[in-house]
Amino acid sequence: MLFKLGRYLMHPASKYMVLVLALLFPFMAQNDYQIYVMSLAFVWAIAIYGFNIITGYCGQLNLAHGGFFAIGAYTLALLTSDHGWNYWPAFLSAMSMTAVLGVLVGAVSLRLKEHYFSIFTLCVGFIIYLLLDKWDELTHGPLGVRGIAEPDGFGLVSFRETTPMYYLILVFLVFIVWFTGRLSRSLLGRTFVAIRNGDDLAQSLGINLMRNKILAFALSTTYAGMAGALWAGMVRFVGPEAAAIDYTFDMITYMLVGGIGTLWGPLVGTIGMVWLVQSMQFLEEYRMVIFGPLLVIIVIFFPLGITGTFLTSMHRKAQAMGLGPKKVRTASKVVSADKEAESNA
Repeated sequence: MLFKLGRYLMHPASKYMVLVLALLFPFMAQNDYQIYVMSLAFVWAIAIYGFNIITGYCGQLNLAHGGFFAIGAYTLALLTSDHGWNYWPAFLSAMSMTAVLGVLVGAVSLRLKEHYFSIFTLCVGFIIYLLLDKWDELTHGPLGVRGIAEPDGFGLVSFRETTPMYYLILVFLVFIVWFTGRLSRSLLGRTFVAIRNGDDLAQSLGINLMRNKILAFALSTTYAGMAGALWAGMVRFVGPEAAAIDYTFDMITYMLVGGIGTLWGPLVGTIGMVWLVQSMQFLEEYRMVIFGPLLVIIVIFFPLGITGTFLTSMHRKAQAMGLGPKKVRTASKVVSADKEAESNA
């Protein structure tokens, strides 16, 4: 019965059911706060999809991802608040800024491997935090930036309201999921997976390691810049704490719980963990006492994350029943790409 349920969940039409539920959520929510929380979860999911490209697909743990999220937020905030820009040109500038910085930082940091790369990016993230906190003339220092412009509705809709902002963020999330799915099925996505499986193996296949790693890094920071700009337009205030390492570790948690290197893992993990944290708000200071062990249990018993564990169990069940690979539809093409790369090795 569980196997049949899994096949239904992996049916191509299931993603349209998820989209319908997302469209209907504001009508099912009890108040605007719940719509706001879901909007916030969608924003984080966009950032984590970028994190998943460099870490899940390409195998490089970037601990400065939260810093690039903050750069996207600050770029939009400063351009709209201090220089009077319209939201959308500032939004494109935020994405461009994080993309360019991603190329520059990646060109330097990706010369390092494994934990050396992670330590270097951790330092980069801390430098970004210090710049935002100490550079008063540019970033307003610890006071942060207020009066950020909301998205321009061109007279058709006001994004000051919670529900229109929810649908705007949903549009960007749908695009990100679609684009990431196409990327994971493309030759470039398989190239990233080959690099994750081993630099030497990828290089022996003629893959340009540095060029593809930098491209993955730039794509991930562009996602982070998009999420940061959407977040700034939603909350309309940003401070240096947006670049704190805590945000990066939150993203790592969401990605691990959902399933690293899978298409739906970032979405499942983010929405699940955001609502879990919100449901524990009444516990106040005791919330982390429960949340911490619960997270450890999830990591121990679901090392591949919720989505990864589900896909693996479905694959094994299908093999045990003698089903061919073409009869087993997976929600993430990265899993099949990974297995193909391992068989080639």
